[in-house]
Amino acid sequence: MNVTETLSQGLKREFQVVLNAADLKTRLDDGLQGLQGKARINGFRPGKVPVGHLRRLYGRSVMADVVQNAVNEANQKIVADNGLKLAFEPQIKFPENKDEIEAAMEAKGDLAFTVALEVLPKIEIADLSDVALVKPVAEVPDADVDAALERMAASNRSFSNKGEKAKADKGDRLMISFVGTLEGKPFDGGTGEGISLDLGAGQFIPGFEEQLEGIKAGETRTVKVTFPENYTATHLAGKPAEFEVTATEVQAPEPVKIDDELAKSFGMESLDALKTAVREQIGRDFGQQSRRKLKKSLLDALDGKYSFELPPTLVEQEFAAVWSQVETDMKESKKSFEDEGTTEEAAKADYRKIAERRVRLGLVLAEIGEQAKVQISDDEVTQALVERARQFPGQEKQVWEFYRKNPQALAEIRAPIFEEKVVDHLLGQVKVEDQSVSREALYADEDAEAATTEAKPKKAAAKKAKKADKAEDAAGDDASA
Repeated sequence: MNVTETLSQGLKREFQVVLNAADLKTRLDDGLQGLQGKARINGFRPGKVPVGHLRRLYGRSVMADVVQNAVNEANQKIVADNGLKLAFEPQIKFPENKDEIEAAMEAKGDLAFTVALEVLPKIEIADLSDVALVKPVAEVPDADVDAALERMAASNRSFSNKGEKAKADKGDRLMISFVGTLEGKPFDGGTGEGISLDLGAGQFIPGFEEQLEGIKAGETRTVKVTFPENYTATHLAGKPAEFEVTATEVQAPEPVKIDDELAKSFGMESLDALKTAVREQIGRDFGQQSRRKLKKSLLDALDGKYSFELPPTLVEQEFAAVWSQVETDMKESKKSFEDEGTTEEAAKADYRKIAERRVRLGLVLAEIGEQAKVQISDDEVTQALVERARQFPGQEKQVWEFYRKNPQALAEIRAPIFEEKVVDHLLGQVKVEDQSVSREALYADEDAEAATTEAKPKKAAAKKAKKADKAEDAAGDDASA
């Protein structure tokens, strides 16, 4: 096998591979001889089938395996001999001349093909000794605990019948039955019996609940609404409908009580115990937000430390994913780029920079993790998989099996674990100073935060940048590739 480099341009490489006819014939003969002892053909004893007969029956099939093995061998040789790290699987290009291919398949001519590669850049790990980060830390305000208890009590409150002549007000609970129609005809999912509806809670489509305010038990009303354009049932989206709604009972909420009985309803021994649990949970939420902001500051610092050529295909794939989300958001919001004070061309330029940042950080984290010998244990993956399965009650087994049988999906479980470990490693190399802030500062406008990325999108585009710029949350996805 003769391998010759024909292109070295940036991160792109191409190699010409030639396997001469004699080598092809030798490999074909070896394959046929290996088949000779296994073939079972009528008229021949096992192991006694002539090689010439096997060549006529299975020659092209065996040669196809020979070619595939040659391609794999060439790829391995190119990577090993040149010390390359691939960004993608090699692209193989065979000659377009059919006679040339046919001759090679018959082992009567050389097999020549091109291997096109896109390699990862060599990254020199930067010194982070001069990096100083601030970690915002907030104490849990008593008001937050009280507000959480109020919500818990409200969700757990009791309701009592207001009486037959009482009108329904916001905050009341209605027991209703209804029949919905589109253009006078009932539709699937448009009928309900004994449905509980809390007025003002926004449980139903816009405009439905408002038309039931003031209704009495036993009263029937015709409610006219239009399903939202982005309604999940596409056959109803954007269509006007009418509902004949009958209220069977009007209930008023009982006063909210925050006491030991409330605590017991949530499995706590006392109100003090419930308050402690609520404060701890809010504290964990604060801690996660604090970590997220610190992590973003770290990645911003990393982004400023590195500048290198990026694999074009990686960037294009990342940009395609980001832009697809942008287009989806624009469609759902029914807004144009002009509405947001920009143009499609300018927006694409902004989001391409975001894609470049994500790829750059992913490669940096991967290299740092590799050099630091960051490892992920099977127990860590299992625990993360258990947590993912718990997000789908009743389908835990199916979710578990899906990830276990799909290596690519399982890599998505491993990636965040790897990323967090690399981040922890890096935080140990920089100066980190805690800074006490208010709750409001801790959760300060994240749209503005998104605008601090390298893309620096305009304020109008920052909301979507927040969704698109997931480098601080998902750079490890690229790192795990």
